[in-house]
Amino acid sequence: MSMPLMEHASQTMAVGSKSFATAAKLFDASTRRSTLMLYAWCRHCDDVIDGQTLGASAVQHPRDDAQARMAHLELETRRAYSGAAMEEPAFAAFQEVALMHRIPPQLAFDHLAGFAMDVHQQRYLRFEDTLRYCYHVAGVVGLMMARVMGVRDERVLDHACDLGLAFQLTNIARDIVEDAHQGRCYLPEEWLHPLGLHAANLAETQHRATLATLAARLVAEAEPYYQSAHAGLPGLSLRSAWAIATAHGVYREIGVKVQQAGSHAWDRRQRTSKGEKLGLLLKGAGLALSSRLTRPAQRPEGLWQRP
Repeated sequence: MSMPLMEHASQTMAVGSKSFATAAKLFDASTRRSTLMLYAWCRHCDDVIDGQTLGASAVQHPRDDAQARMAHLELETRRAYSGAAMEEPAFAAFQEVALMHRIPPQLAFDHLAGFAMDVHQQRYLRFEDTLRYCYHVAGVVGLMMARVMGVRDERVLDHACDLGLAFQLTNIARDIVEDAHQGRCYLPEEWLHPLGLHAANLAETQHRATLATLAARLVAEAEPYYQSAHAGLPGLSLRSAWAIATAHGVYREIGVKVQQAGSHAWDRRQRTSKGEKLGLLLKGAGLALSSRLTRPAQRPEGLWQRP
């Protein structure tokens, strides 16, 4: 069962996140396996809720159907923790990782709660609400990934959570229009309403210049979380620090590209080229090596605090 599981996880990563796939190759073999397995489960849950496979567009399912799928994910996650035999590859993968690295069940269920927010079409009134969503869908993933890397220090875990928040803020900025077409809006209403925007008119092309200012605001809000994540590198092993520094650079660059493209940011999906990834990989090596000379720093003041 073991090798097909790894193949499934590797393929999921290759198709689902080209940004993180580059960085994942830098982990030692054991950490890489667990990271890919965990990613496969996260991606599977996301796709099940969206009624999609690996993020490819698919028919929209009625809401009650989504609630049934949500219940299925919760049940299977409970069964995985109980040690039951898992039939779905993504849950077999999750079971291996969760039990081996003692990932607290609360983290897994906090992650599922983020998908529940989508199912219930949660409204985000204030920026703090957006950050709470980011915590559930990405901050928690940072916490689980850090545990896979052997982190148990709460301060270092805070930095890992911050990296997840930064990644998700970048994703929201990049995907504003795509999300709006699917009836989803993660920008806080306190930002939208003064500009005459709301979820229903967000994707209209005449609003692109206004969207660009909002995307730039999101990218700016992500910056202190990226800084915090960087300060956590000394708490990781050298290989893990290299992988995380590289992922940090690749995602942050996507935010920079969204900002630079302005109102054209959504003409095509913003991503980093192979050459840029290689440059960021080399830069990540330098950051990982220099992090050996320091200790994890304090988080910047005023950042959103995980529960």
